[in-house]
Amino acid sequence: MKEDIKQLPQNQVSSVYDRPFGNPVSKHALKNAQKAFKMCSKMFKLDDALDLVAIPKGEVYRDFKVMTLVRRNDTEAMIDSETGKTLKYEEVNPKKAIVIGTIRMGFGHWRIAIALASAAHKMGIKPYLLDLMSFNGTSIKKSIKLLEGLYNKFSQLSQKSQFFNKYIWEKITSETNATLDSSIQNRELSRMFIPAFEKLPKNIPMVAAHPWVGNAAVLAGMDRVISMIPDNLPLAFWLVEGSIHTVQSPSAFMGYRTLLNMEKGGKIVHCLPKEDIIETGHYVDYELASTIKKDCANRLKRAKEKKPRRFLLTMGGAGAQALKFADIALYCKDYIAKKKAALLINMGDHEGRWQILKEHLDNNDIHYTMHTSWKTSRAWIEKADSENVTGVHVFLHKDFYAAVYTTNLLMRISDIMITKPSELSFYPIPKLFIQRVGRHEAWGAIRGSEIGDGTKEADKTGILHRLLTTLIEEDDLLETFIKHIEINDKAGIYLGAYNVVKIATKTRPNK
Repeated sequence: MKEDIKQLPQNQVSSVYDRPFGNPVSKHALKNAQKAFKMCSKMFKLDDALDLVAIPKGEVYRDFKVMTLVRRNDTEAMIDSETGKTLKYEEVNPKKAIVIGTIRMGFGHWRIAIALASAAHKMGIKPYLLDLMSFNGTSIKKSIKLLEGLYNKFSQLSQKSQFFNKYIWEKITSETNATLDSSIQNRELSRMFIPAFEKLPKNIPMVAAHPWVGNAAVLAGMDRVISMIPDNLPLAFWLVEGSIHTVQSPSAFMGYRTLLNMEKGGKIVHCLPKEDIIETGHYVDYELASTIKKDCANRLKRAKEKKPRRFLLTMGGAGAQALKFADIALYCKDYIAKKKAALLINMGDHEGRWQILKEHLDNNDIHYTMHTSWKTSRAWIEKADSENVTGVHVFLHKDFYAAVYTTNLLMRISDIMITKPSELSFYPIPKLFIQRVGRHEAWGAIRGSEIGDGTKEADKTGILHRLLTTLIEEDDLLETFIKHIEINDKAGIYLGAYNVVKIATKTRPNK
């Protein structure tokens, strides 16, 4: 099938994808699948092939030697923000290298990309970063920006309206994205993004942290595409025919291997081929996976010494948890005053959502320390590893990398992370799971609770408060989580990022 794709012009690519993985779908489904592509292509003229080169830009280069892909003629993108000088670029070299393809849409896809970059750097493999949202002025960015805006608005609304969440958003994020129709829709929409891949070396491994990246890479004729699936709930949304899929857990492996519950009308007669899916373990950065023993020992030491329990609250990319964070801060106010708890709140780059939380903190006389400089934030976090931490600390950074990676740095010095069950469900830190933002996230909490490194989803305020009280006043739950993190570590559960890089650099060419 891939040879057929390569021979067709871009505007006809969709005609060869009417039987996903050999399974029939209705004509109605095919017609609906074209809607998003038609909308975007009418609003935004399709781009010509992007001529990409690599530059050593930003903190992601300083931390992991990641080379960022930019257009050859985009002189603005090549300017170093600190020095104001134009960075020298180099050609993309497929030798001992991978391209990590992602979308700056929310934080999860970027965090997964950073985990891959961390592992690749440690393994001596050169990581190139391709972010579809980074190409200013292109139809690629405009299309994704449009869709991201809708997703963020719906995510935030789902936290405000129980009716919308229960009857609309939960359905969209589970049932609608579950069926093979969703896979077709992604394939169609991804035609908008093909220009970003057309001039890349076809033999360089492409690891996709989003199915739009994976589909566009396959359609552009790239030989070795790896699709990283984060969700435990089997959703056809993540499937990229022509690629190798990686999953983080046994339940996800079974679900995606058998295309579980992906029917809509027609019967599924073919499963995902066994050679096209691999269970790798959790996608975790080297810096976190390699220090698990030390970080867990520090948590036990702080508990034994009755130090304030450090809670890390991390805002998601859609910024939907501001009011939830306000409730947690208010409930913990007395514990904070008595130095029995401390809150480390990463607001990411959500200035607007911070203003909402700030109003609640100010109105309730909850004092806080702001951290807005990336340099000083890193210095404070490094000191906090060995010093006492009290009060409330709020982190807010304009730079997107800093907004995402602050959470990773804070994980090492925190006792418990409070998070929605997103991509962070799979990280090696004790976790208190608050209400999900979309039904697909529920299975992240199920995974965490089953392997023993996190709670079940606390979707009601009373349950959340009870958990907070127990975790602050008693040590047994924390000790249980730590014990199972250490067990999981010995089993290699947190080595998924390493395994994905190994697969990408050693796998067979795609069909």
